[in-house]
Amino acid sequence: MKKEVSLSLKCPNCCESLMDEKHLIEDKPSIKINIETEHERGVLRLCCLYGDGSKWTDVAMNDGDIVDMFCPHCNHELSIKENCEVCGAPLVAFFIKAGGTVRICSRNGCTNHHIVFKEVSEETSKLYYEYGF
Repeated sequence: MKKEVSLSLKCPNCCESLMDEKHLIEDKPSIKINIETEHERGVLRLCCLYGDGSKWTDVAMNDGDIVDMFCPHCNHELSIKENCEVCGAPLVAFFIKAGGTVRICSRNGCTNHHIVFKEVSEETSKLYYEYGF
């Protein structure tokens, strides 16, 4: 049986939760992010299941569009000074409540994402404890 990992994410700037219990995706709280495209601003909701690409947005986006992402609490831009290894677009980072950082590509349609640990031993132990590996 495949184990689902439901991540609880927070802003790396203000540390407020990005989880939205009122708007579910795949029967789990969604990750709420404010976004800006070349033409409009809106909201993006991502599935919190690691590896699941389900999303909802109120903004029209085409595959290949690069989206600027912001914390809905402090409005801090979430992009980092690192580019996607697959398509070259800026990466976006979120803190995992249990430890570590999730990085995703800001290009609509690119599925590149990964988890990074600064303190590998401590943060992987927290993650294993949280998710029961």
